[in-house]
Amino acid sequence: MVHLTVDIGGRPGLDCRGFCSYCYFKHVGDIEPFGCKNCLPFIKGCDYCSRGVREQYTGFKDLREVADDVLAQLQIVQGDLDRITISGGGDPSCYPRFEDLVGLLGSMEVPLHIGYTSGKGFDDPALGDFLIENGLTEVSYTIFSSDPRLRAKYMHDPTPEASLAVLERLCAGIDVYAAGVILPGVNDGEDIFRTCEWLESRGAKGLILMRFANQREQGLILGNAPIIAGQRVHSVEEFRDLVTELNDTFSMKISGTPLWDPSIGSPFAILDEPELLATLPRVQKRASVVTGSIAAPFVQRVLDACGNRSRVIPAHSEIACLITIDDLIALRLDDLEDTVILPGRAFVHDTEARETLSADGRTREVVRGPDTLTADAETSMGMERTGVLMMEMEGFGELIRTINKYGR
Repeated sequence: MVHLTVDIGGRPGLDCRGFCSYCYFKHVGDIEPFGCKNCLPFIKGCDYCSRGVREQYTGFKDLREVADDVLAQLQIVQGDLDRITISGGGDPSCYPRFEDLVGLLGSMEVPLHIGYTSGKGFDDPALGDFLIENGLTEVSYTIFSSDPRLRAKYMHDPTPEASLAVLERLCAGIDVYAAGVILPGVNDGEDIFRTCEWLESRGAKGLILMRFANQREQGLILGNAPIIAGQRVHSVEEFRDLVTELNDTFSMKISGTPLWDPSIGSPFAILDEPELLATLPRVQKRASVVTGSIAAPFVQRVLDACGNRSRVIPAHSEIACLITIDDLIALRLDDLEDTVILPGRAFVHDTEARETLSADGRTREVVRGPDTLTADAETSMGMERTGVLMMEMEGFGELIRTINKYGR
């Protein structure tokens, strides 16, 4: 399968008609580079962990520049294109020449996909028909609420009725996966049920619910917590229960991040497949696996089923790929084995991690594990259970081989 990604550029909060009230990128300050697996051993900081993580880009690209990028990509593509995805740091619906862009890409007669849009830039309901006529087949569309008053207040949508009208037309004609950050006391309770009813009656394929983050340990690593002062956040258990109740109530697929996808049983669906667990490699050596606090008990159970004899260490951060050096500084070194395995995408410089985790005078080897072990809701929404299980088999197989190669 050959996919082409069209990057239109743009900046969060500036090229999307303003920050939504709950946006992860609000209040981002000047922060030092985190360090990551892409950094050179002797330099902490690269484009990805300094600028990319903040999506600190320039504004939207000119249409001519976008067209030139597409042409350059087409010259190196091997095989027939299966899909073209429009993405960027800004909101595609706010791209100044959005209709021209869609018309240009649509002329290639390849299915179009918009990776994300809030719809805040859609002021004319007729845009729904225009998009379908020009080959749009799938879109991820933030709804937040089917109540235009809530969209106006919390998303700062200047034309919420038009945005919802476009969404309604798209639901009737293509594959629409809606999304919404859930603010307790705002768009949960009766409102989320009304929103689900609205989406299902109009033909949406699914809804991804996103647990609101308001503290550093919930993922706000950019020096910008809290996003909304005093706003309550669902506990992980409360959020999972809400996702379960909604998925049981409606026929469209409803899942949540960080937990969970009820129809597939992910993340870590493999725990319900003892025969698959038995086919994973056996853990033969000892190593401490550091991961996010949400995933830690699940990872422990999988590894223990494969003969593991070491602890999986939960970081203070809930999400593994958002672990930083502050999480490693907070660990009890006495709890760690001589080999420590970090998440592949953790925002930690390898050299600094080794120094930090050897600060008690006991030299520890620090290595990277897989980038992913399972599928979150945004990934699993368009997947079947078999695909998720294959992803988990590959991820845990790689993790166990890493333990056996570097462990003691």
